[in-house]
Amino acid sequence: MTTRTEQQPAEPHAADSHDLIRVHGARENNLKDVSIEIPKRRLTVFTGVSGSGKSSLVFDTIAAESQRLINETYSAFLQGFMPNLARPEVDVLDGLTTAITVDQQRMGSDPRSTVGTATDANAMLRILFSRLAAPHIGPPAAYSFNVASVSATGGFTVDRGSDRTKTEKVSFSRTGGMCTHCEGRGTVSDIDLTQLFDDSKSLAEDPFTIPGYTGDGWVVRVIAESGFFDRDKPIREYTKKERHDFLYREPTKVKINGVNLTYEGLIPKIQKSVLSKDRESMQPHIRAFVDRAVTFTECPECDGTRLSEPARSSKIGEVSIADACAMEIRDLAAWVRGLEEPSVTPLLAKLRHTLDSFVEIGLGYLSLDRASGTLSGGEAQRTKMIRHLGSSLTDVTYVFDEPSIGLHPHDIQRMNNLLLRLRDKGNTVLVVEHKPETIAIADHVVDLGPGAGTAGGTICFEGTVDGLRASDTVTGRHLDDRARLKEKVREATGALEIRGANANNLQDVDVDIPLGVLCVVTGVAGSGKSSLVHGCVPASEGVVTVDQTPIRGSRRSNPATYTGLLDPIRKAFAKANGVKPALFSANSEGACPTCNGAGVIYTDLAIMQSVATTCEDCGGKRFDASVLEYRFGGRDISEVLAMSVTEAEEFFREGEARIPAAHRIVERMADVGLGYLTLGQPLTTLSGGERQRLKLAVHMAGKGGVYILDEPTTGLHLADVEQLLGLLDRLVDSGKSVIVIEHHQAVMAHADWIVDLGPGAGHDGGRIVFEGTPADLVAARAGLTGEHLAAYVGA
Repeated sequence: MTTRTEQQPAEPHAADSHDLIRVHGARENNLKDVSIEIPKRRLTVFTGVSGSGKSSLVFDTIAAESQRLINETYSAFLQGFMPNLARPEVDVLDGLTTAITVDQQRMGSDPRSTVGTATDANAMLRILFSRLAAPHIGPPAAYSFNVASVSATGGFTVDRGSDRTKTEKVSFSRTGGMCTHCEGRGTVSDIDLTQLFDDSKSLAEDPFTIPGYTGDGWVVRVIAESGFFDRDKPIREYTKKERHDFLYREPTKVKINGVNLTYEGLIPKIQKSVLSKDRESMQPHIRAFVDRAVTFTECPECDGTRLSEPARSSKIGEVSIADACAMEIRDLAAWVRGLEEPSVTPLLAKLRHTLDSFVEIGLGYLSLDRASGTLSGGEAQRTKMIRHLGSSLTDVTYVFDEPSIGLHPHDIQRMNNLLLRLRDKGNTVLVVEHKPETIAIADHVVDLGPGAGTAGGTICFEGTVDGLRASDTVTGRHLDDRARLKEKVREATGALEIRGANANNLQDVDVDIPLGVLCVVTGVAGSGKSSLVHGCVPASEGVVTVDQTPIRGSRRSNPATYTGLLDPIRKAFAKANGVKPALFSANSEGACPTCNGAGVIYTDLAIMQSVATTCEDCGGKRFDASVLEYRFGGRDISEVLAMSVTEAEEFFREGEARIPAAHRIVERMADVGLGYLTLGQPLTTLSGGERQRLKLAVHMAGKGGVYILDEPTTGLHLADVEQLLGLLDRLVDSGKSVIVIEHHQAVMAHADWIVDLGPGAGHDGGRIVFEGTPADLVAARAGLTGEHLAAYVGA
């Protein structure tokens, strides 16, 4: 019999004392010697205006150092294959645990990457079909659109000694599920030959209109000097054989000026060099060429399923793997629950859990065959969360970047519950967030500011939500802000008629989008907003679209280069000093020869972390010393690029430094709330919200009459939303029509007209729930949007 004795309470165990993450002297980006203690196993929300240093503290300091320390536990050999992470600029970081970052980065947009492949749901389905489907066609790879069927036969000779040899015949075969026609992409490309060359010209007359195909370049020389064509004969007069060789010839060795080279037909060469790349990673002029010259259509062989005929014909009941992947995930989850087979019970349980996690996180309207590159930033972030929801790991630090992005107010509560579940399992949850609904559930709040850029980078408040509300910080003052409905709305000057819209989940939608006003399109995530606006509004020259695609740029790119501001500045410097404009580019002739215009020198220490040190010759200014002797308006080029947008707006406005073209650009940047950015600040240091507003500033220069904005409040602080509304008003008052896809109630309340889609997501959505003014929506409390907007404005 077990006996128990009463024990006196023991002293707290030493291991229980490590309940804080301590940060001392953080100076990453704009942080100013920040010191803070963050409680473990709690939900901490980081707030502050855009650019105040939230991401610098959470992602670039805490999460980055955790990842770096984990990488250091591997052998030096393995570290050579890992990303080299620099130690953040911080004096002390103590109490770190393993950090898992769930950010807004878009998933890779490779055509073979889908929601199913990104979450392992496809892998489990393939195993399921290889066990249960009939007719049986092979192992799981036979159901994969990423695996091609291969077969080979050959022989090899076995030497048995004493002059005895034996030849043995061997064969190899692998059954894959890839459609051979589209190679697993689901689409085939059709190239418009008139966009590739002018067939009235000969090869000697430089007929090509393809980027990079210039008359003196090697690509064109190989074609012209291959010996297959008469250089002076117009392309349209080629014989049938010549035309085939010109367009489709297989790779063939040729000798040009004594050099062995390979000639290949124009179409396969373009397919390999251009069409095999991710469209979003292309340079702008290459992307424009692809959009102009190539059309993508559904593969006629596999009907867009990416799968071979045997894979499509093997079924469980009446459902093939192609049918299963095309279902909405919530419908697929119901189908999987109906399967009962003892031999695969553990697999079914895991698959059910994964699919139910999709539904629970608000993504039940997606299908597994949805290309991952088409997901919004919010959808991509929630898809990444799937693998963590059922994880057995505890005492992990989860780091989230605005998880409420792309969520209707109705869906935010569901996301909040998931964050609380992760915390309640004993994890530390760090969230960068602007939405009051998510800030409200925090155990601990850290507010950074008071301003953005150089005016930020300090801790303004840390404590409870009630304490934040009572504080005099920018976030505290705006936490309970509520937009009021307009007393008077603008009258439409016309209408954009959409009839019978049925893209994606739209169900023969007929709607008139008013012009000359601020029209907001609302609805829960997956209700069909983007399908209606992006898919059905004609993309004419008068339409300017600012979507959620991220802007791309290296550490050499900055706001001046991205917006085109540097061009008029360089020309003005060149004209004032009588020299070439190229001297005033750190990426061209004016670059410091020691650091090649980077401003820093990167020292590669092989298996150890590369070290970046400020260039001693240029002092980080990036330009050659001789270039800095040229002045314009009393400043050299490095001093101009070190100006903030606000300073530059004044500098270029009048006097000897007056440059109207440059002033217009910096004025637009100030209008979108980026007055604190410096012109030469690397794009890699900008936050997500700053990048989107920079893109908006560029598009504002467009001559279009209709502006389409996709969630422009992404990354905006409560105080910045007011400035955005002022910008939208100025666009409309200048005669533009503005159509905004948005979830933020302040933007809804400020609208002249609202189109609400729903009532649900996926096949439960795709219908017009309400059309009218915000006041009418609140009065009718139509649908989920009406209820939440009424609660927001206090009606």
